[in-house]
Amino acid sequence: MTEKISEIILNLLGWRVVGQIPKEKKYIIIVAPHTSNWDFIIGRCFGYKLKVKAKFLGKNQLFRFPIGWLFKLMGGIAVNREKRNNMVASIVETFNNSDELILGLAPEGTRSRTDHWKQGFYHIANEANVPIMLSFLDYKAKEAGIGMVLYPSGDLQKDMLKIQTFYEGITPKYPERYNPKIF
Repeated sequence: MTEKISEIILNLLGWRVVGQIPKEKKYIIIVAPHTSNWDFIIGRCFGYKLKVKAKFLGKNQLFRFPIGWLFKLMGGIAVNREKRNNMVASIVETFNNSDELILGLAPEGTRSRTDHWKQGFYHIANEANVPIMLSFLDYKAKEAGIGMVLYPSGDLQKDMLKIQTFYEGITPKYPERYNPKIF
């Protein structure tokens, strides 16, 4: 049901889905650039259309009454961003204890312009030995898709340069909020 509704929404908005979801049972899928609330809506529709049952992290304010139940139903995990709580180690442990887990993250961590991306997604993937799927929302082409699979090498700088190169040419909804230099 959610796949059909998502397909209708994407069609009405003029979006195409490109690429294939890999067969791996555990991975991190990053979605970038992230400059608008629309990114979440289009990203979730994209995921539902491809039948990806991804969990996602969101600031704990999203999970409050009256609509918090909806975010939980969609796979949301509340995060208190005001506390240091060793989230990387916690999520690595969750991956290690799971037979299947897909975690969707917006590595910028905000819709506002940042100097660099948060690197937690990379450290989680590297420590849990899971791949990173590079997905994108290109507002100019009106395409949502999976483009590349990256298996972390442990060389953060080298791998982040590959990720940065992948996202060159992808147009966010609000280009002025996006910094293409991710590290």
